[in-house]
Amino acid sequence: MTVYGVFFDRAAKEKELKELDARCADPAIWADQAEAQKIMKRKADITSGLLAIEKISSAIEEAVLLIEFAEESSDPSLAREADEKIAEAEAAVSAVEVRRMLGKENDRLGAIVSIHPGAGGTEAQDWASMLLRMYLRWAEKKGFTTEVVDYLPGEEAGLKSVTLTVEGEFAYGYMKAEVGVHRLVRISPYDANKRRHTSFASVFVYPEIEDDIVVDINEADLRVDTFRASGAGGQHVNKTDSAIRITHLPTGIVVQCQNERSQHKNKAMAMKLLRARLYEQKLKEQEEKMDVYHKEKKDIAWGHQIRSYVLQPYRLVKDHRTGLESGNVDAVLDGDINAFIEGYLLGRTEEAKT
Repeated sequence: MTVYGVFFDRAAKEKELKELDARCADPAIWADQAEAQKIMKRKADITSGLLAIEKISSAIEEAVLLIEFAEESSDPSLAREADEKIAEAEAAVSAVEVRRMLGKENDRLGAIVSIHPGAGGTEAQDWASMLLRMYLRWAEKKGFTTEVVDYLPGEEAGLKSVTLTVEGEFAYGYMKAEVGVHRLVRISPYDANKRRHTSFASVFVYPEIEDDIVVDINEADLRVDTFRASGAGGQHVNKTDSAIRITHLPTGIVVQCQNERSQHKNKAMAMKLLRARLYEQKLKEQEEKMDVYHKEKKDIAWGHQIRSYVLQPYRLVKDHRTGLESGNVDAVLDGDINAFIEGYLLGRTEEAKT
């Protein structure tokens, strides 16, 4: 089978892989760690692609054989096995197609994710915490690692804001599909009259840029404030002003970190967040797409949502950009959001072709 030809030139990739192996065999290459790391990443990309194509080819070949045997023997069980192999091949093709969509410069980087509740007090703050849990569970299932670097709890429940990092291959490429306003409809657990409430929360995602990408930051343009980290209290509360807030005066960008007890570590992470924010802004300006960027930062309110999660009077999750729906709301809120992410990535690309 030559299904791989649809995606890339297999022979060319195999040749490139051999060339990279030869470079890795040269001890001199390891003297430059940055270059060596780039080569290893490229090798991983090519190897992953070749393995995916082998999986597709193998599934199709097995399906063809099973169909032939089923026709010869009139055995319905073989026909069912053939259907399963075809479904397996289709799933593998879909996975390769999604990876092909993640071809932009920053897609393979880690992600910095910020969640903010909209108006509505405790109800909206609780919804923001539900989104945080959803993304943490999704990342866990994907084999990604996460770290909450800044967390501001709500007065009664939920959170006022949270920033986390998601580390893993194509983490930013996947997570960028979640940028926008998310809407929840449910019977409020905080309403004594058991009325139905609509809550909103916004999600922003930035690439966690690598250390070899230069972003010039003038120290004179920064205002650095220290404050005492918030926490649950008791013996673990931070009794020193170790939390850091950095304001980039020319752009007005504000970042903060209070996850570590060390002020030095918190400042290092805050600077990392700032570099990511400034780099993202720089890219948007270069690509002349700042208008699209600002459209994504719409009001956290009705009419601007990208996805609705309805628990009452019926149960349904719907992505308003693609039309994809799921009636298994509990599974979605438990991190089963791959279909929505992949549907958006594929849908947006198809839209770009027209």
